[in-house]
Amino acid sequence: TFAPKITTGKAGSGLHIHTRLMKEGKNMYIENGQLTEAAKKAIAGILEIAPSLTAFGNTNPTSYFRLVPHQEAPTNICWGDRNRSVLVRVPLGWTQGANEMITDANPLEQAGHADLSTKQTIEFRCPDGSADVYLLLAGLAVAARHGFEMPDALPYAEERYVNVNIFDDAHKHIAERLSHLPTSCAESAECLANQRAIYEAQGVFSASLIDGMIDKLNSYHDKTLRQDISNHPENIQALVKKFITNYYYLSHKLERLPATAVFLFSPNPDPDKSVKQRKIQRYENL
Repeated sequence: TFAPKITTGKAGSGLHIHTRLMKEGKNMYIENGQLTEAAKKAIAGILEIAPSLTAFGNTNPTSYFRLVPHQEAPTNICWGDRNRSVLVRVPLGWTQGANEMITDANPLEQAGHADLSTKQTIEFRCPDGSADVYLLLAGLAVAARHGFEMPDALPYAEERYVNVNIFDDAHKHIAERLSHLPTSCAESAECLANQRAIYEAQGVFSASLIDGMIDKLNSYHDKTLRQDISNHPENIQALVKKFITNYYYLSHKLERLPATAVFLFSPNPDPDKSVKQRKIQRYENL
């Protein structure tokens, strides 16, 4: 399964998204082996609306049991290049030593000399398998555009750069000054409502679509769920099993659909009512 959370007390399953900005065949994120201002502005935009991007990338209650400290998932809104505790990571391998990797693996091979600058990406690390990928990718495009429109994008990005593991006790003071990702679908819905104007600008997202996402997230009534059952592994495991059942049921039903079928599915916290309440009937009629 690609469900966000499978077992308690261990890392879940993420769906990290790598992006790059190309112009006339050139990667605008990198120049002379260094991140460009364009890259930092895009990062600023992603960080600024990251709380509401969870509405598209983390769409059921188990998503937020994955986004906890010390389980290989981000919780704070920051970026970096040398650690995996950040929300947005800039992989350095393509610009720093990628041509030597073949020699590292086999000393008899000669190092390459290819220009790998086009490979440089920015990695968004909080989404998971519950994501609506189409809306998430559209949201990331909006986020990058928003970064270019932010008058303070560069200082905003610099203030949120970290080069340490913020989950280590020695660096608690850094974590404390950073904003946090939502901790529930309900909180994600609040963030989307607060930032909806950014998505609706220039007609990229319709108001009705945003309203629908907010309603769906609020339907889980999970505002305090993580707090309520965080110390009860058996309850967390029951929640995980409920949503794995939903994923399995959906996958089984969709295997029967025509390859050209277009659909939008919202997992329901009650698997017994999912057929009636989440419009699966419409897919059975295709």
